[in-house]
Amino acid sequence: MKKLALVAVLIAVCSVAASAGNVCTTIQSGLLLYQPGHYLAGQPITTGVNPYGYNYQAHAYNGGYFNAYAGGDGLPPYNGDDAAYLAVTPAAASHWAWPYRNVDVAMKWNDAWISNRDCDGDGKLDRHFGFATYTGSGAWLTNHNSSPVTVGGNEQHASEFIKIVANPVNSYIAAPVSYFGEDTVYLNGKVLGDQIWGEFAVIQYVLNDPSTGDHGLRLKSQIAAGFGKFQP
Repeated sequence: MKKLALVAVLIAVCSVAASAGNVCTTIQSGLLLYQPGHYLAGQPITTGVNPYGYNYQAHAYNGGYFNAYAGGDGLPPYNGDDAAYLAVTPAAASHWAWPYRNVDVAMKWNDAWISNRDCDGDGKLDRHFGFATYTGSGAWLTNHNSSPVTVGGNEQHASEFIKIVANPVNSYIAAPVSYFGEDTVYLNGKVLGDQIWGEFAVIQYVLNDPSTGDHGLRLKSQIAAGFGKFQP
């Protein structure tokens, strides 16, 4: 089963006073719009689940792997019917995520990862608000992915569960190369986790795949498998 990890697409929202004296725009206002390039560009973000599976108000995504990226790349939501979808959206066949369209994805994240407000006034949902980058922000994301696999001619299901945190400010990156293709993140002389997307570390990875014989915990941070220790 492919190593999967997702990143979300933005949007959203209007008023309410926030910390540090900032006036924030919330999703409920309908004033923040999907950004240029998105299939829904110019439309307001709303509360609840959008056509792709994102619920920005609730910090959650439930949908297909392809749909997690389709909207941001200007494609309509995939409806589960390959022939009908490709007949009107032939470009989808060459999209890098198309082969994973039957992978189901459930994501959850905290406010530092993607907020449900715009407090910096740029018209987008905030990311790592108050921090120049994700590093040190306390951002976290969980992915739970499942997909059909064939074992002995029978269809079964493979699944993986991944916890990701933004690297703390006093962490550092060094060899060896990790399971996710980048290096290893260290904190206080211990392995924090496998580096991913530069600024982040995978602190827990559980894989169950009957087609490969993988079963159970593949990776666990030497620091903590929960998120509490990584808050700013």
